[in-house]
Amino acid sequence: MASHSLRNVKERRPRRCPGRGDTLDARHALIALSLLLACSSPLGQEERTNVFEDPFLRVTQRLVACPVPEGPLYTQAEARAQSHLRAEKGTTCYYWGRCRLPNAYLYDKEIIPRVAIFIQRDQRFDESSIWILGQRRWVYLKGCVANEAQSRELEAEVRLIDDVEAVINELMVGTSGKPPYDVQRR
Repeated sequence: MASHSLRNVKERRPRRCPGRGDTLDARHALIALSLLLACSSPLGQEERTNVFEDPFLRVTQRLVACPVPEGPLYTQAEARAQSHLRAEKGTTCYYWGRCRLPNAYLYDKEIIPRVAIFIQRDQRFDESSIWILGQRRWVYLKGCVANEAQSRELEAEVRLIDDVEAVINELMVGTSGKPPYDVQRR
């Protein structure tokens, strides 16, 4: 019986493609592998997107050497892990009567454009490169300002904007050194 099985293995012919006469060989396997790699994300990394659509805007751009902050990007696995936490934190505000809308994240698409308009109209912040991110009524200030006073003033002014619950100041003075925020991947 063993010799019969061995004989069958030796007699096997190359597999044929359905409907075609050419055989599957190493060239076809290499082509298939190349197509698979071309269609996947770079270096096998999972694609990162702004799945929660958190508003993230660049509002000034005078300091061109300012390190560009990374936006609110998540892999699908990270998004799944964040979903429960975001649902809990988003609805707690409404539950305790601090929000009129049923989820704190619903405010962000309204707050961030108002913050952008304020910063762009206030000439004190013209000599800066600032990005803003909104998450559950919290405004994150990222980027570069000319001096520490400018950073403090911007934080204080943004706190006064209606519906802003907190301001997280991640601004750096000047453009050199390590920024206090994650930098955009290249």
